[in-house]
Amino acid sequence: MIFHQRKHTLRDAADFPIGAAVSGTPFLNDAGYSGVVKRDFDGVTFEWLMKHGAIVEDNGTLNFANTDALVNAVGSQEIFGHTLAWHENVNSVYLKNFAGITIPDAAEMLLNGNFEAGGGALTNWNPFNLQNSSTWGPTTTASEVHTGTRAMRVQANVGDPTGQWKVQIASDLVDTEVGKQYRISYYAKAASGTGSIRLSTATAGGGSAQYQGDQAIPSGTWTQIIWTITANSPQTRVVIDMGAQVNTYFLDEFSMKEVVTAPSGPAIAAKLEEALEDFITTTVSRYKGKVRAWDVLNEPMSPGGDYRTSQNSTDISGIATRENFLMWSDYMGRDYALKAFQFAAAADPTADLYINDFGLESSAAKTDSLIALVTELKAKGAKIDGIGTQMHLARSNINYGGIDRMMQKLAATGLKVRISELDVRVVQSNASGGMTPEFAGYQAAIYKYAIESYMKHVPVAQRAGITIWGVNDANSWLYNGGAEFPLLYDNSYNKKPAYAAVLQALQGK
Repeated sequence: MIFHQRKHTLRDAADFPIGAAVSGTPFLNDAGYSGVVKRDFDGVTFEWLMKHGAIVEDNGTLNFANTDALVNAVGSQEIFGHTLAWHENVNSVYLKNFAGITIPDAAEMLLNGNFEAGGGALTNWNPFNLQNSSTWGPTTTASEVHTGTRAMRVQANVGDPTGQWKVQIASDLVDTEVGKQYRISYYAKAASGTGSIRLSTATAGGGSAQYQGDQAIPSGTWTQIIWTITANSPQTRVVIDMGAQVNTYFLDEFSMKEVVTAPSGPAIAAKLEEALEDFITTTVSRYKGKVRAWDVLNEPMSPGGDYRTSQNSTDISGIATRENFLMWSDYMGRDYALKAFQFAAAADPTADLYINDFGLESSAAKTDSLIALVTELKAKGAKIDGIGTQMHLARSNINYGGIDRMMQKLAATGLKVRISELDVRVVQSNASGGMTPEFAGYQAAIYKYAIESYMKHVPVAQRAGITIWGVNDANSWLYNGGAEFPLLYDNSYNKKPAYAAVLQALQGK
């Protein structure tokens, strides 16, 4: 008589890998959580700690400390890498700055442009001309100050429309680069009527003076004046010319900054490609040998089945994603997808590389579009070994026929197929209060069907595995404070009916 060992755990029941998505904090600190993972699963996928946003800091440094800690903690369990290129989890601060999408504010060049320093004088500013007993100095009268506590007050007593230079206050010299543009701005108002001010420059080390046209300065309201110059000298000072009309002028918030020109679209694309290559190459190389398969490209298709850009997508909160989440495809186009696979294959030619997306079981158009993208990329030389279908399922809109159709189409590609992020929502704002035995039964049936369809329609050689997207309900991304219970274990790590259903499906029962 031959006795067969009963297969009590998921990992023992399947001839392909059964994995769980894990998070660093519970795995490192909760023995119940890590114990279940090591007992019941072949391997793990990190929910967050291998994503761009988890590793790349605002200055572009790649910080692997938390990722390394979890890699070390899982020990001998196989790790499925997730994910190298995904629009919704990037350090957008770094990418925008590095690529030039965000133009950094240039450094202020004028000293004491707000006139707050200097006591009874105005530090860093000096009179060039004060004819006809014109006067200048600080004012602290609130109505004569735009911001802060001080401003400049000038009593101009000349009134010569061609003698603007007869009343002049000038800044210190500042270093400028010949040929570069500089933006000069300030706020001003007149004591009465309408005054007239123009700016000019004085130089040192060569170059000639430049002159702004006369600017009308109204009384009663602050007006911002802006003038852009192209430097013709290695040193330049700003000169305020106020001799054209007799009036009292109040001036505040003088500023001079280099004009920073935004890069072109192709230049931005080149920088984004550089950043993508650095992240993928460094990350894949670091975990080569430990991570034997990667989700390279995550969710590349829009909900309507088009190649995803900011023009056809929103983020998970419904907020427009332009430049915040979809920089890669907006600027790099379809090369984003191709380059991601090329960089990953170059870093580890032995690793299996996947494309991964959601909603394939509910949209035949999206499934077809994803397969068409895979065909396109492979024709261009991309190494794509498999397709991942996320399968975040829900009782309210379960489509059993759609699941079968999707499995058949994915299998027909000849590529490896993974159920990459399986979970099942059944409560969905249940007014009767939480997870009932009836809902637990629905959940078990949905889990069972998904896995049976996978095993029925995907040939053995193409079955790359199934990953349950989480461990216990409380640590699920869908838990929502106890409103939903989508996983195989309750909060005390007891197996739910869904666990038994998954086990039976794997055993062919």
